[in-house]
Order: sequence, then C-alpha cells, then structure tokens
Amino acid sequence: MIRVIQHHCARSYEWTIGALETGVERRAVVVFLQEPPRDRREIGISHSAHDIRKRKRVWTAIRTGSGLVADEMTDLSRGANDDVIATDIRRKGEKIMRIVNIYDQKDTRTGERERPARKLNWQRVILQGGTVLAGDFNDHSKRWDPRCQVQQEAVFWEGVIDENGLEIGNDGRPTHLWTREDQEGESVIDLTLANRPIVKWTILADDHATGSDHEVIEWEVGVDRQEEADHERVVGWNLAAMTEEDAEAAEKLGRELAKERAQRDAECTEDEVEQEATWCQEAKSSVLDAMAKKIRICARSKRWWNADIRERRRMVRRERRRRQNSEEAAQAKAELQKSIRQSKRKMWGDYRQNFRGAKVWRAEPYANPRAGMTMEALTDRDGKQANTSWEKKEMLRHESFPPNDGDQCYELPPTGRAHTRVTEQAVERALFSQ
Repeated sequence: MIRVIQHHCARSYEWTIGALETGVERRAVVVFLQEPPRDRREIGISHSAHDIRKRKRVWTAIRTGSGLVADEMTDLSRGANDDVIATDIRRKGEKIMRIVNIYDQKDTRTGERERPARKLNWQRVILQGGTVLAGDFNDHSKRWDPRCQVQQEAVFWEGVIDENGLEIGNDGRPTHLWTREDQEGESVIDLTLANRPIVKWTILADDHATGSDHEVIEWEVGVDRQEEADHERVVGWNLAAMTEEDAEAAEKLGRELAKERAQRDAECTEDEVEQEATWCQEAKSSVLDAMAKKIRICARSKRWWNADIRERRRMVRRERRRRQNSEEAAQAKAELQKSIRQSKRKMWGDYRQNFRGAKVWRAEPYANPRAGMTMEALTDRDGKQANTSWEKKEMLRHESFPPNDGDQCYELPPTGRAHTRVTEQAVERALFSQ
C-alpha cells in the first residue's frame, strides 16, 4: 500500500513545511506539493524526514527510511520539467508503480498560451496497470465537480482519462475554497487519476489544515506483489555470442517486420514520431528475443568483465572465508586487481583502435597525463610560457595549426643543424671544447 499526501502550497514556506509534517504524522511515504516556495537565497528548503526532488512549480518528497526505491523518469517530462515530475517507485517484492506530480497552469514568464504539461505525450507517460496522476489541474468539469456550472479547460484531461482508462479518485468534495472581491466559492481542481483502484481518498481538515486555499488530500493505492517469474525478468541480450548466421537472420526478420510499416516523411507530427520510436523499440526487442540469448544486467555487467576475473573473484571470497587477513587472501586480492587493470587497459586499447577521422579527439579528454608527471614549461615565439597540461596543449595546437591571416607573412626562425651529418671531427670538437 502506498500512502500519499497531496497539497497546493501557494508558494508559502510555512504551508509547505506544514504539509511535510503532515506526511510524517500520517506516515505517508510520498508528499506531492504544487506551487512550492522558492529557495531563500543560498539557503535551500529541506526536511530531515524527506528526500525532496525539486522543480520550479512541483516538488515530490520521498520519505527517508521507508524502503521505497524511487527513480525519477526525467525523459518522460521533457518539455515540461518545471510542472511535471514522473517517478517510478517500488519496494522489495512489489511491482513498479509510476506516480506523476502535475501542476497544469500557463507559465506567465514565457508568455506561451499552451500549458507546458499539455505538450507531453501522456500515452507514453502512463504505465499500463500502475500509474497515478495527481496534482492541481486547474480545470472545471462536471465529471469530477458536481457543482460545476461552466466547463473550463477540461477537454484535454477528459480526453486523457478516456484514452488511457483512468478512474477519478475524488469523491466530489471541494478541494479549492476561493475568495475574490468579496465573493466566495468552492471547486474541485485538485485531482487524483489512476488506472488502478484508489483504495482510500480523503480530505484532511482541522489539525492538518495549513492555511492554503487548497485542501490537504490523502490517498492510498494498492500495489501488486511481484510474481516469482518477474525476478528472472530479461533486461538485455548477449550480442557477443551471436554468430554471423544469427545476425543475418535477425536482419532478415527486422526487414519482414518493417515491410508493412508505413514510412514517415518530414511532415509527420510529434505524436507520429513518438509512435514510430515506440514501434522501433518493440520491434527490436522482438527480433533480439528470437535471435539472441537473454541475459540479466547486474552490477558486474561491464565490458571488461571476463571469465578470468570471475574466477579470481571466487578465489578471493574462498580465501577470505578460510582465513581472514591471511597472506593468501591478500595475494588473491592483488591478483584480482591486477586482472581487472589489465582487462580495462586492453578494452581501452581496443576502443581507441576503432577510432577513425575526427573521432580520435573523443578520447583526448580521458588521456590526460597522470598526476605527478612533470614536464618543463614550453615557450612560444612571443615569449609566452605554458605551464599546465591544458596550456601546453593549446600552445602546441596554435603553433602547429596557426590561423589564416590572409597575406600576412611570418618570419621563420633560423634553421638548426640537427639535419647535418655528424662526423668524428664534430664529435671531437664537442667533447674537448668544454
């Protein structure tokens, strides 16, 4: 069961802290905040009981010590990162649940007429069977507010609800109590939408009220237990073990899948591009499932990891179990580290050998000299010295490839004598003329 507190803070520091404290008192594992305050100068707003992921108009706070693993899906909210935070959460033994914190309102600073949150591809954001959208939607509709007289800005979210099979978790009670020019009113604009049952949805009043004109909302959603088979889920393929015949068969299968697929041109829409990307990903996974061996990706899935390192790692663990702090264990550990360094060096060398053309500069930032290596300062023709590695690199580049100054001519330095022939007389003169 996932318990969440949802609140619009109206940019108030006190009401934000009050909502976070409510999360602690109610033992909520997540707190959704809309319109949080801005951090005060260099001092950021934090809370000892929460790990807060901040955007300009939404904050998502994860309760520390709750056992909840949270992964922020920034690629899903690209284009509306200030107004949307999508987070995948899970506990051990439970399936992934995606919770999305939303503030749907125009951004007056940019002057754009369209609300940023509506630019997203919500079919891509919503995870089938395990997604909750919650926040301040600033929309008025009879579908979630029985007191609504005039529908405003509601068509978009009504379409999202219908297209993705979402259920409205609200129970009809007002979530926004407003006062304007001596007039008072109430409406439902803070919504909780989900494609799985909301077990509990309620408004926390009295002791938990913060002073904001929005109510403090608490909701709970059930999470399915992870089936035993899911522990062996495949997240990768062993491409190195594929033969040439396998690669040819995979290419042939890919062409057959693409035969009946319509080609996109330069005039396709953004949604069509997203659909095409999703299809390409699914088609590629289908081909690899059929032609490549499935593997699980773990912390040891490194390019330099090989059978020798695996065996030496077993030897280290074996020696440690037999005798702690023994010479044999230390020797086994040293051999393991040596094998890792050698494998990394070989992998790095093979990687550099594949560079062609301008790609050789890709390795340059990773090939700096080791700390502690010294080299005399370089001096150019103008008498300017270069001491650091970066200064020397720039000087050598400038001297080797000088800028083109049109017809301006440079006076070349006098030639040396390194190219002249060395004779016995010249050697004798050099030795005895000191």
